[in-house]
Amino acid sequence: MKAKDLRIVFMGTPDFAVTSLKKLVEDGYNVVGVVTAPDKPAGRGKKLAQSSVKKYALSKDLKVLQPLKLKDSGFIKELNELQSDLMIVVAFRMLPGIVWKMPKLGTFNLHGSLLPQYRGAAPLNWAIINGEKRTGVTTFLIDDKIDTGKILFKEELKIKANDTVGDIHDQLMVIGADLVLKTVNALADGKVKAIPQSEIINRNLKPAPKIFKEDCKIDWSKNVESIRNLIRGLSPFPAAWANLVHGESGRTIQCKLFFAQKVIAVETAKPGTIDSDDDTFLNVACKDGWIEVTDLQLSGKKRMMTDDFLRGFRGINDYHFE
Repeated sequence: MKAKDLRIVFMGTPDFAVTSLKKLVEDGYNVVGVVTAPDKPAGRGKKLAQSSVKKYALSKDLKVLQPLKLKDSGFIKELNELQSDLMIVVAFRMLPGIVWKMPKLGTFNLHGSLLPQYRGAAPLNWAIINGEKRTGVTTFLIDDKIDTGKILFKEELKIKANDTVGDIHDQLMVIGADLVLKTVNALADGKVKAIPQSEIINRNLKPAPKIFKEDCKIDWSKNVESIRNLIRGLSPFPAAWANLVHGESGRTIQCKLFFAQKVIAVETAKPGTIDSDDDTFLNVACKDGWIEVTDLQLSGKKRMMTDDFLRGFRGINDYHFE
């Protein structure tokens, strides 16, 4: 069967998935249905908000399914009626067997790492947090465990010294869309050999679990590189944070940090100590040196560059970070 004759069901929710769906649609592939998350209350008014994938799908008059539960009999019936040849998953939930076993060519997932490394919910974040020099995307056939299925294709990307997870996300979003099309074409032609992950595991696996707020708190007793990697790996979302504490009053303000550079300095100080000229720079002591914070946001305020922040926040040297 020709790739563009395949009846494809696409599953995804965020912006990362939209690029792949858009690529399929604009290149003339037959997307017969889109499965995405239910609308959720958002913003101060708690109005129901549609997922990015739903917005795009509706703009192209694609059929949209939004199941609360993936084993719901009504959803399974609707999915069966689509008579899919292939299902594609990009940034969606774990699927039950009754769903991923449905198409005759199977169901494949686009994952944001070079599997088998970084299985889990936050592979892009953890790759940068752990100081990796490369990452990528992988397509694999879904099985009954998380991110363990047979590998179809991979595409690698170098992580540069100042890349944030936002930078890597945007690059892999495009690379991944191309890899999705390559995978569809190969499956349609029957010219791809799926490789079990057990055949390529040759070192300790690094996981990529979901990130919680406490995972994002900066520990200033760690070294400069570890702290920089944490900040880069969480920027712009969910963002690394620390408490800004006034030395005398104890006043505490939560602060998000979005970018920092290593500072060449001889002096040492207690981790969390702040050094600033109250105008252009804000340096913070770590275990083995200093970082210069260049982009931050106080709780309840807007994100801003450090020089703009210092113009409206006097006496920063009376504070320290905890």
